[in-house]
Amino acid sequence: MRLVDQTRLPHETVVAVCATAADVASAIRTLRVRGAPAIGVTAAYGLALAAYRAAEAGADALAAVEAASGLLRAARPTAVNLRWAVDRLLAVARGAPRGAALAERLLAEAEAIAAADVAANQAIGRLGAAMIGHGECILTYCHTGGLATAGYGTAFGILRAAHEAGRGIRVVACETRPVLQGARLTAWELLQHGIPGVLITDNVAGSLMARGEVDRVIVGADRIARNGDVANKIGTYALAVLARAHGIPFVVAAPTSTVDLATPDGAAIPIEERDAHEVTHLAGVRVAPEGIAVRNPAFDVTPHRLITAIVTEAGVAAPPYDRSLAALAGAAVGS
Repeated sequence: MRLVDQTRLPHETVVAVCATAADVASAIRTLRVRGAPAIGVTAAYGLALAAYRAAEAGADALAAVEAASGLLRAARPTAVNLRWAVDRLLAVARGAPRGAALAERLLAEAEAIAAADVAANQAIGRLGAAMIGHGECILTYCHTGGLATAGYGTAFGILRAAHEAGRGIRVVACETRPVLQGARLTAWELLQHGIPGVLITDNVAGSLMARGEVDRVIVGADRIARNGDVANKIGTYALAVLARAHGIPFVVAAPTSTVDLATPDGAAIPIEERDAHEVTHLAGVRVAPEGIAVRNPAFDVTPHRLITAIVTEAGVAAPPYDRSLAALAGAAVGS
């Protein structure tokens, strides 16, 4: 399995090769591949890879897939797409013939998940772009483009669709500390697609809003609870509070696979804590003194009351989210 190593962008494009499901889990855990939809698709391919490896070795393919599913699930706990994809492939594996036929069945299912994600992103782009007026300046956070999905993007997909439709948008991309996904990846994709944009440090956002320079905030999501609470990259909650204080629409974009109806609210979403090195070092250089304690939660939860709308491929959810999200998730399953 080959992945673009996102930790090496934007300075170089390096393809990481994963020979085993354990390699795939490591790539997810170390952010070589990241973005909730992307890690779901990647995990699906990882399980197919485990089945192929077992079949080649004459081992029990189902047992190998079961073992690999545990590794992959544990790689990152917050994004629900990972668990969703693993559970979907496990269901297929348990009902499939053994050996190479099982591996082929899983590969076909992984391909179907990837294709469906691209289609979902494009639908999100169309629906979200319809909400945007001509000439809007849109602030976005973290990275939600083609690299964070199977292709096109979620929140970035809306920006891309609006640009392609000639809406004349401008984009403000936050750098997104501590790993700088906005500076490294969103800025790179803006340039790739010719979308006018500027990069800011995270603490500039409130000042721009106060000056009237931001018309809308659009972000992605790693998990959406049944009541509409949204887990996303750490710092999203602060942007939602700022947007509410300045009367600016705050929009979330995600496929229905990110909606977790089994999680009642944000308090039930596990928040991943990552290595202190991400905070104490910048581009490999230590910027904090030795011995200082560090907190490094990777995500925060934005309460549903601060969210204007949630754009999915099945439609746009509006409050009350416990009803609208359930209806859209049901429609997506039914289709």
